[in-house]
Amino acid sequence: MRLLRVLGLILLIIAAADGAPQARRPTPEDTEDPVAGDWTGTLEIPGQPLALGITLDDDSATLSIPAQSLFAHPLAQVHASPDKVAFSIPGLPGAPAFDGHYDAVRSVITGTFTQSGHELPLTLHRGTVPVPPRPQEPAPPWPYRSADVTYRSGEITIAGTLTLPSTPGPHPAVILLNGSGKNDRNEEVFGHKPFLLLADTLTRAGYAVLRTDKRGVGGTSGVLADADYNDLAGDVVAGVDFLRSQRDIDPELIGLLGHSEGGYLAPLVAAEPQNRIAFVITMAGPAASGKEVLLAQNRALLAVRNASADEVAAQIGFVDTLTTLLLDGDPDQARQYVIEHNAALPPEQRQPESAVERIVNANFASFVGCDPASALQALRMPVLAFYGSKDLQVPVDQNAPLARTVLAADPDADVHVFDGLNHLMQPASTGSPNEYGQSEITIAPEVLAYVTDWLGRRVPPVITGR
Repeated sequence: MRLLRVLGLILLIIAAADGAPQARRPTPEDTEDPVAGDWTGTLEIPGQPLALGITLDDDSATLSIPAQSLFAHPLAQVHASPDKVAFSIPGLPGAPAFDGHYDAVRSVITGTFTQSGHELPLTLHRGTVPVPPRPQEPAPPWPYRSADVTYRSGEITIAGTLTLPSTPGPHPAVILLNGSGKNDRNEEVFGHKPFLLLADTLTRAGYAVLRTDKRGVGGTSGVLADADYNDLAGDVVAGVDFLRSQRDIDPELIGLLGHSEGGYLAPLVAAEPQNRIAFVITMAGPAASGKEVLLAQNRALLAVRNASADEVAAQIGFVDTLTTLLLDGDPDQARQYVIEHNAALPPEQRQPESAVERIVNANFASFVGCDPASALQALRMPVLAFYGSKDLQVPVDQNAPLARTVLAADPDADVHVFDGLNHLMQPASTGSPNEYGQSEITIAPEVLAYVTDWLGRRVPPVITGR
């Protein structure tokens, strides 16, 4: 999912990071230092309270925000003594930092969190940050076969998980295609694992499912920033070829399910007859070009933030100029434009230099230049394209009508809109990404039921083997 790469970050909206909860740290029972160990508190951000955890150990510290899939993120400029407890969060705009002290009477750490001129009181209590419940997350033992697999895509090693029904095959199969960004095979984001849930749901329904780590993530090699859509489409084709080599897979019944950016890649691969794709499902897949989606996304997210007209004009102007430079095939000028734009912002709004340098790359340029219309128009197979009415990242008003138009010649195309759901297909109030981690729902049950029923009527699973 392409969260705004070029919009100033809302207070403490931190990108998901790899990693897992770390081992237990010292507590007062282990040490005479009253501030060492685990602490937890809540930033009372208006409309989006954010639970966080801090682990202090001598002069080092880490931050965890389970709601945003952030664990053990190293902190900088750490002071950890009763008289002064302070740290900064490196790599984010607005110089986020905490400054406080240990209150021996109440046995708490109290102080002020600041970012981009905003100040919020923060009190830390002993304990670990509570992990938001994810009641839909599947857990073993699995009622089906599951194996980690690897295969080659040119010079790249792709790593993933293949799940297969326990009944004899050959089975129809689905390849799950991640959204944008460095996603793992579960597409984990904000504490949710939507691809784990989709794989579990479809495998229980009788389908083999392959889900993989993106380039440069987990067990998959390569560098995602250097990969254009031809490279990523090649990775999808490599997955199709791998499945066709498996005895329990029906080689003529392999389909693609792409989420967000994966909804670009699925039609690109399926439109090539030699790939013999049996069906396509897109979940919040864009039907407009990357540039137009990015502009609409910026407008939608700025509107939900109640941004001023001047802010909207400045941001849309920036995105329009940047994407035009990329479409003109001038990445060096586009990169220089981003650097100059960032330098002209007030200091508290500037992105870190390292983040600015990463904005313009082959992957982002390929997204901006992608127009899926011709690929979608070429499809002559079962196609399901579904959207959430509250989606602000791939706005439904822009993409659902266009999908109906470009798929009109396909006799078995279904474009469906789920009312009240966001980009992750969760029930939503505003659709803002700020709500993703707060929701206990990973994917709304009605979406899982609709997809399973649609697929079962067009590509029935094997019940008893053949």
